Amino acid sequence: MNVKRTAMIGVAGVAVAVWISAATTSNIRTAVPVVSAKPSVIDKSGAELAVEVKRLHERLTPSDTPVHSRDLFRYAGRASASAPMVSAAPPAPAVQEQTVAPLVAPLKLEGLAENNGDQGPVRTAIISGFGDFFLVKEGDSVTSRYRVAKISPDAVELTDLTDNTPLRLALR
Repeated sequence: MNVKRTAMIGVAGVAVAVWISAATTSNIRTAVPVVSAKPSVIDKSGAELAVEVKRLHERLTPSDTPVHSRDLFRYAGRASASAPMVSAAPPAPAVQEQTVAPLVAPLKLEGLAENNGDQGPVRTAIISGFGDFFLVKEGDSVTSRYRVAKISPDAVELTDLTDNTPLRLALR
């Protein structure tokens, strides 16, 4: 049994010695140069795309503030420069008459709806004005001033109840 025990202790000792020697040995490693991979076609196109996106964002950013010098949605005719200026005697002062412009109703026809009824199509007009929407049929009132006289496929005819004048609203 002594031989067996001595062999076991010997093998264990050798194993411990190898283990310690392996831990204390310093391996001198040489630096391996890092080889940069060539950029792929997808990476190149992605980089080009990023550059184009940046360029477009710069173009879309307004650099100057707009100057409100004229209204592009209003037409004002200019006096003709080629027309000769005729100088005549100063005109006599005209008597100024007060003209009362007819009031234009701030109503707008927004749309028309149509349902099939027993005697044909029944139309409903959608009118906006006075800060409200009105869904009206023939004979209904739009505020206390107007009454719907007729609804056609593309227009509505209202009657002003104060003076019985017709007002036509058309789809645009």
